Amino acid sequence: MKCEHLVNPIGVDAVQPRLSWQLNDSRSGAKQTAYQIFVGTDSLKLLKGQADVWNSGKVLSSSTLESYKGSDLKAFTKYYWKVEVWDKDGIRAKTSFITGFETGMKGMKNWKGSWISDSHDVTTKPAPYFRKTFSASKKILSARAYIAVAGLYELYLNGKKIGNHRLDPMYTRFDRRTLYVTHDVTSAMQDGINAVGVLLGNGWYNHQSTAVWYFDKAPWRGRPAFCMDIRIVYEDGSVETISSGKGWKTSLSPVVFNSIYTAEHYDARLEQPGWNTPKFEDSSWKDVIFRSAPSENIVAQLLHPIRDVEEIPVQKFNKITESNYVFDLGRNISGVSRIKVKGLPGTTIRLKHAERLMENGHVDLSNIDVHYRPTDDSDPFQTDIFILKGNSEETFTPKFNYKGFQYVEITADQPVELSKESLTGIFMHSDVPAAGEIKSSNQVVDKIWKATNNSYLSNLFGYPTDCPQREKNGWTGDAQIAIETGLYNFDGITIYEKWLADHRDEQQPNGVLPSIIPTGGWGYEWGNGPDWTSTIAIIPWNIYLFYGDKKLLADSYDNIKRYVDHITEISPSGLTTWGLGDWVPVKSKSPVELTSTAYYYADAGILAKAAKLLGKEADFVKYNKLALKIKDAFNAKYFNKETGLYGNGIQTELSVALFWGLVPDLYKNKVAENLAKRVEADNNHLDVGLLGTKAILNALSENGYADAAYKVASQETYPSWGWWIVNGATTLYENWPIDAKSDISRNHIMFGEIGAWFYKSLGGIKPDPDQPGFRNILLEPHFVQNLNHFEASHDGPEGKIVSSWTRENNVIQYKVVIPPNSTAKLRLILEKGRNVFENQKTISTENTLMKIQGTDNQVFTKTLSAGTYLFELKF
Repeated sequence: MKCEHLVNPIGVDAVQPRLSWQLNDSRSGAKQTAYQIFVGTDSLKLLKGQADVWNSGKVLSSSTLESYKGSDLKAFTKYYWKVEVWDKDGIRAKTSFITGFETGMKGMKNWKGSWISDSHDVTTKPAPYFRKTFSASKKILSARAYIAVAGLYELYLNGKKIGNHRLDPMYTRFDRRTLYVTHDVTSAMQDGINAVGVLLGNGWYNHQSTAVWYFDKAPWRGRPAFCMDIRIVYEDGSVETISSGKGWKTSLSPVVFNSIYTAEHYDARLEQPGWNTPKFEDSSWKDVIFRSAPSENIVAQLLHPIRDVEEIPVQKFNKITESNYVFDLGRNISGVSRIKVKGLPGTTIRLKHAERLMENGHVDLSNIDVHYRPTDDSDPFQTDIFILKGNSEETFTPKFNYKGFQYVEITADQPVELSKESLTGIFMHSDVPAAGEIKSSNQVVDKIWKATNNSYLSNLFGYPTDCPQREKNGWTGDAQIAIETGLYNFDGITIYEKWLADHRDEQQPNGVLPSIIPTGGWGYEWGNGPDWTSTIAIIPWNIYLFYGDKKLLADSYDNIKRYVDHITEISPSGLTTWGLGDWVPVKSKSPVELTSTAYYYADAGILAKAAKLLGKEADFVKYNKLALKIKDAFNAKYFNKETGLYGNGIQTELSVALFWGLVPDLYKNKVAENLAKRVEADNNHLDVGLLGTKAILNALSENGYADAAYKVASQETYPSWGWWIVNGATTLYENWPIDAKSDISRNHIMFGEIGAWFYKSLGGIKPDPDQPGFRNILLEPHFVQNLNHFEASHDGPEGKIVSSWTRENNVIQYKVVIPPNSTAKLRLILEKGRNVFENQKTISTENTLMKIQGTDNQVFTKTLSAGTYLFELKF
């Protein structure tokens, strides 16, 4: 049971929060025929079915996602809810557990605190401390802290850090939308005097490092500031709010420099022990100053937060000298390192983080510092600086930074004794729950899947990025390519809903979007054609397909429309040259007009489908007509009906036309045959760039050439994903040649579509646009040659889907699990002579199967209800 796609969230500001649930019913054919939702403020009364806020009444529906439709929700209120369902036989099932959600500010009017900061300006390097003491004179029932920050923060109560989030709040266009976070601080409160402490970091708000994207010149830039209300409810029902404002004190901290882009510097000699405790003497601290709010739109951050997700022990350790060591984590990650060290007072330790080593054993930053433009040597790239206070063992972990790295080189200005255990890598990312898994008989395939997921997570920090080291930018192209990979493997809806709000913030009145989102202004004039910024349409559409939730599509509808209208305005012929094209190709380059027009067509099609869903019939007719116009123009220019080729017949040209649905039905077989021949002529290897990688495997496997697709996907020689793996990759790279002269980050997600293809082709699991959210599953696994076992599972909104097959002695066993409240349309492609058995009984013979035109293959189809099935395919 979830509210706004989260379990028991607090700080909910939605007017009509979405409530969703899954059935726990293992019977064959299990489904829901009706439901009734109860919402109340008293959990005991709710147990008895008494809902003082909303009772939906019995609703005859199989939907397990519903928006709240009761009376207006109040701010700062705990609501409890339960759902009762009627099963497949129309019998009322056992009621659900009672769960809850808690509202937050519910608008700007409820804030009591003031925006405060210290008196320093944007050039001041040290991060500021803030503190205040207050008295809790009565027994506390509950306490919540609501904190909005321009920058980043850590919150403390009575000396203890609150929560396990990292890098809060998430990055937005600060002058248009600022996020606040809600914390339950009840357990941290104490009777009598309490102390609250806040440490602020720069984040993307006060970008002091200089790089090619000019974030140091962002229009919102300012010294970090915050606004906070601690709302205390006492057992007698009275309420007291401790707010930011006058009476708070501030001082500079030992965090003497912090940059989200480069690193963090910490001088332990400047520590003020107990600064966030009640008894600390703060008479030397300064008074705070008031600051204007960064925006007039302070909204709840309601998403899976960034956390320290995994600790990575060092695999290899190299002592070069008494003051120089190199640590190897054995895998590439995003995050930080933690060092434990003992040394003399004032010893300066530099921790340089990199993805590569030079031949002499030192770390090599040359592949990831290419876009950095330092003005001096005080801010070295990905290099933390730790100054010891001395004598006892000390620990340092950055608070307001993350990096992309596998190796850490320690250099000290005085000898220090370190061991393999002195350093630990900490993998940080948005802590989205896993939603999928694959296993196969090919170890390289499994490693490609894991590397893809590692790159995906390494590039998820409240928004999807391209790489975690040299850029950290929300490149739209990378994200639209990887959206299905993300959604098959992780429950990421909360991150994408936040990021599409960033899109809406950044869109110009004429519909134009920047190529990186959020942005300080860079990206409106380069890299932002339909092949990149179609994120505005493609991501909401995929969220709808995977979750059956059309809210994001509805919220973004006008933005999609403005975007498509802008392309139409500048491309009246139906063809558009706006875009970057097939980025970082192997060797063959497709026309930008071909690939960008394909995305323009996809956008128009999504807009038409969204219009139909949302009841906008006139728009449906208009944009459906536009899509047909684009398709006709595309084929008139690029398609040769005689040869069945697009353009010059290279992989990207053929696969993009097939994948995005631009090929006329009459010619699909011919174009697919030409693509297969082209791939074979290319020695079953890739000859594509970014846009081609999205299309190539799918275009083959969806059009009768799954074996050819698998040959490409499982290659272990250049150029291929497997080539990276056999050469030691644990993440995906930015370029096919490992020794390329440029574009050689070792942790990029842009070639990550293969992670989705495993599910779609080998597992055959696809959402049905007519019954999205996997209410009906389109099942079409491909039992490819040279692979003896494959299993894919995906946790959809209704539960876990499993598609698993094994080949042994030429018999294929296929196991399927369909979750309750779902159905599936199974489609199996069989070689001539194979029949299908279920429970050892023949359910198909050759004369009952449909033949596939132009081949010896046949098709078996069957509709499945919820349950577990085992099929055998035998000659």
